[in-house]
Amino acid sequence: MDQIPGHRVTLQDVADAVGVSKSTVSLVLSNHPRISQETRQRVLDTVDELGYVYDRRAASLRTRQSFTIGLIITDITNPFYAELTSGIEHTLLAKNYIALLGSTTDLLQNQERFFATMRERSADGIILCPAPGTPPETILRLSRQLPTVLIARYLAGVDVDYVGADNELGTRRATEHLIERGHRRIAFVGGPQDSSARQDRLRGLVSILEKHRIPLDESLMVTCAVTRNGGYTAIQQVMRADDPPTAVLCYNDVVAFGVMLGLRACDLEPGPDVAVVGFDDVNEASLWNPSLSTVSATPTEMGQHAADLLLKRIEQPDRPIQQMILPSTLIIRASS
Repeated sequence: MDQIPGHRVTLQDVADAVGVSKSTVSLVLSNHPRISQETRQRVLDTVDELGYVYDRRAASLRTRQSFTIGLIITDITNPFYAELTSGIEHTLLAKNYIALLGSTTDLLQNQERFFATMRERSADGIILCPAPGTPPETILRLSRQLPTVLIARYLAGVDVDYVGADNELGTRRATEHLIERGHRRIAFVGGPQDSSARQDRLRGLVSILEKHRIPLDESLMVTCAVTRNGGYTAIQQVMRADDPPTAVLCYNDVVAFGVMLGLRACDLEPGPDVAVVGFDDVNEASLWNPSLSTVSATPTEMGQHAADLLLKRIEQPDRPIQQMILPSTLIIRASS
């Protein structure tokens, strides 16, 4: 098909070139399953040949949807959230949605700014890992304005869709593993004090200590920034105690990486001298020296489930609230 210079290729141009209706082309571009694979491929080939560009703004006006999702996480540099985002984007792209990413660094003022931005951009929904201290009424108000799914962290008493790992079960298994190897002085390092994930993981540790009648030493339950530097500094302070731990459960793998570096700064070898267990099982965990024992939280799968749950909420606003807790698996490696 010869194109007039300066002419913007339209949906009708594509339809005429393929020999199908305009509505058929539209269904192909919206990834509708009703269209046969042969017709779909002919349309897509013609779109490429003619250089047709989908006018999302016009489509948004027709459907009253922006086909964008607000994704608000806490730390874009944490590999857990990178893998989480990958799972979310994979699911959204399959349905022709894109994610607008915001990283709060766990600051409420940043989170509020992103909420406003997502509303201004007419996002169709939000996937949120809430910053510590987020008021429940903030999330309830947000969920009335936009379909909302919480991920990785929840807020007690807030009835919205949620996807997360079984944090308590994960640390129970990790604690049992350490006790079976003879450890009685077990530290817990990292995480924001009022994070639901930290509270659940710490609860799992405490329950197993009580089961084995091992006294809890509160001085070994240490908060720190969820970074390598946070873990590096915190473990050096812990190891200065008169009766230091022989094992460390970490809030997540990133903190565990810092803990292992901090132990080496104290002339202690992670694994042989002090056992270390992380949480998340990011891809990097198996590559460390020693390889990191950790609780697998399947972040990519978590992201996929959250995106799917949000898309269902957008399509069916009145569907029942769903709380999805993914099983946690202990991965034992050289560090413990």
